[in-house]
Amino acid sequence: MPVTVKGEVGDLGATLMHEHVFGLSPEILWNWPDIPEGWDLEVRAREAAAKLDAVKAAGIDTIVDLTVVGLGRYVPAVQRVAELTEVNIVVATGLYTYDALPPYFGNRGPGSLFGGADRLAEFFVRDLTEGIGRTGVRAAMLKCASDHLGMTRGCERVFRAVAEAHVATGAPITTHSAQPGGLEQQRVLAKAGVDLTRVVIGHAGDSTDLAYLEELIANGSFLGMDRFGIETISSFDDRCSVVAALCERGHAGRLVLSHDSYCFNDRFDPDVVRRRHPNYHLLHIPTDVLPELRRRGVTEEQIHQMLVDNPRRILGWTSTSPRTGTSPRRTTS
Repeated sequence: MPVTVKGEVGDLGATLMHEHVFGLSPEILWNWPDIPEGWDLEVRAREAAAKLDAVKAAGIDTIVDLTVVGLGRYVPAVQRVAELTEVNIVVATGLYTYDALPPYFGNRGPGSLFGGADRLAEFFVRDLTEGIGRTGVRAAMLKCASDHLGMTRGCERVFRAVAEAHVATGAPITTHSAQPGGLEQQRVLAKAGVDLTRVVIGHAGDSTDLAYLEELIANGSFLGMDRFGIETISSFDDRCSVVAALCERGHAGRLVLSHDSYCFNDRFDPDVVRRRHPNYHLLHIPTDVLPELRRRGVTEEQIHQMLVDNPRRILGWTSTSPRTGTSPRRTTS
């Protein structure tokens, strides 16, 4: 059954597949705790819970928090939010970089200055099978990223470690991609033994190239139509047009929806974000996007596929620690 911060659940319901609760900068907070953005765990947790409660009232039951190492993942804070809201929160493991690895990994492992074993996959598997840190919270998804620089050496090492963890546990993978880099991501993952039907190519919805998007689907992956509200990259009209066109072509069973938004992120000035991206918030899909998709001919069945059925298919897996010698299995629940 799907694993959330509070444990296994039988039904995820309507799910936003690419969101963030907190984006934090630990070294900044350790050394300059009086930054204007401010960080108080209890205050920010209550703010986040209120935002999630509003999403619940709008018909969303679950969010997948894709904040991994490199984005300021701090699961104890997410646990506190989960205590305060009825929304299910699914967390992820992985490492977020467009280029070089953090020094802890960059200075050890294959091809590094000092060599030695690569601990990335080990850490990812531990997060998936035992829990993150001392929280006991298990991750339910793997995440890796490449962007405008392409598949750098550092990115490829993360992708290979994510692939190794996927093969060991059966956990699904999601990516951060810049178009048309999703195809390169698929090639690297497939070469490393990944089942591409267990992969979401994140931010695919930034593209309006239907041929590119259909090639990703033909290779087996889901597409993340997951930046609704970020209209400087692709407009509201373009994002809705692409989803409607793909649904019309019979691909609703391969699409998931989301915003890639944060409840709190110390890396952005919130006032600037509100001015530049007024629709960049968790309520945009239920209040604006879904009515527009319906207006464009997307059916209720297709909306249910994108919000309920597809997330359930992606996240409905169970895993036993590979140390036991037992095999992971997928479920359809």
